[in-house]
Amino acid sequence: MLELQRTIAKPVSLSGTGLHTGTSCTITFKPAPDNHGIKFVRVDLGGNPEIPATVDYVVDLSRGTTLAVGEAKVHTVEHVLAAIVGLQIDNIIIEIDGIEPPVGDGSAMPFVEKLLEAGFVTQDTPKDYLVIDQEVMYHDEENGIDIVALPLNDYRITIMVDYQNPALGSQHTGMFNLEKEFVKEFAPARTFCFLSEVEMLADQGLIKGGNIDNAVVIVDHDLDEEGLKRLKGKLKLPEDVSVTHEGFLSHNKLRFKNEPVRHKLLDMLGDLALIGAPIKAQILAARPGHRANVEFAKKIRALYQQKKLVKKYQFVKKEGVVFDANAIQRILPHRYPFLLVDKIIDLELDKRVVGVKSVTINEPFFQGHFPGQPIMPGVLIVEAMAQVSGIMVLNSFIDPDNHLVYFMSINNAKFRKPVVPGDQLVMEAELISKKSKYFSIKAAAYVDGTLVAEAEFMGAIIDKENKKQDS
Repeated sequence: MLELQRTIAKPVSLSGTGLHTGTSCTITFKPAPDNHGIKFVRVDLGGNPEIPATVDYVVDLSRGTTLAVGEAKVHTVEHVLAAIVGLQIDNIIIEIDGIEPPVGDGSAMPFVEKLLEAGFVTQDTPKDYLVIDQEVMYHDEENGIDIVALPLNDYRITIMVDYQNPALGSQHTGMFNLEKEFVKEFAPARTFCFLSEVEMLADQGLIKGGNIDNAVVIVDHDLDEEGLKRLKGKLKLPEDVSVTHEGFLSHNKLRFKNEPVRHKLLDMLGDLALIGAPIKAQILAARPGHRANVEFAKKIRALYQQKKLVKKYQFVKKEGVVFDANAIQRILPHRYPFLLVDKIIDLELDKRVVGVKSVTINEPFFQGHFPGQPIMPGVLIVEAMAQVSGIMVLNSFIDPDNHLVYFMSINNAKFRKPVVPGDQLVMEAELISKKSKYFSIKAAAYVDGTLVAEAEFMGAIIDKENKKQDS
């Protein structure tokens, strides 16, 4: 795999019709600077809104992957993204003058050909690989979908599909070398669908840009000559279209014997581009689809953001420690004697955090709180839990360096057992909900595995520059 970032050498354009919307569109690929990433730009809208290609901006998965910022949307981005990551392009501007990229022949090949025509420029910055060092799993019991990422110092994808349909059957494929296999073995694979889906979508006014040349149609119900004639009129199909002995509606041969599953791999490659970083991992997937791909990409992106966060604040890696006291002071504004967290030992962004506070006789509050029988004030235990919570929620927001956590309410606070010198407080906080800049958290504190305190918090993320007017 390449070690330095790259972009394209010159702008290239491609025009055509969108698969679902049927609208005409021109897409233009342009070079981008180091660390720019992959971004769409709607040049047909006022202000030319920019849409980063990450899972944070996915708004719809009904018939493909749709990204949006505000009212600016781009439908069916997966084939474009597959072409970009398949060619190991890190930084690119994708100008588009409509709501959906051209469908082309239903594969990623038209985009690949244009990008190859543009050529590549190696940039100065190393690629920011996300190296998977732990198992990451997605499981959908209802639909029988499983996707797992395993540690590997390379990028490989293996896929199996089984739709329990005689025409499709069970198929599998694998891509083991992105550089050698992508262009020839996977980029040409066209999208596929079942005939019953085509009829339903056509009745709903969708697939306006679809035709028999840009999709592999699998016949999943009986179709006699009369039915085929009716279908040709309904879908405006060419006269030479027939049902092949393999069970496909076509007047062209399949490009690969297992073209449908190869296209599934292509879709997954495009959807996993939404992680926002190139990855090194072995991906195994059974019966994946856009929704599952994106949910899995969210898990991987959270891992990527967490690794970046740890690297940003924790300068020296320590076994069993996510953030030490020095890192915590880079995150929180609190200082002695009011910094009540010694270290963070576990962190899942937007989920949970575990912090530790070692209670010693030298704590300043023991001099005046029950002298002769030192007990840690309950309000400070609550404050310690709040600080641990703040580390999690603050880093769940963009640009944490310029924001503060303000707590707005404390509910259901209970103190179960006194905390005394020599105890080690282990504080766990779980994010219950988050909406815009507001959040709610449930926290608990333990000593030697025994619950000593618990509380629920509500709070908000505030810009530092506005803290005076908001306080």
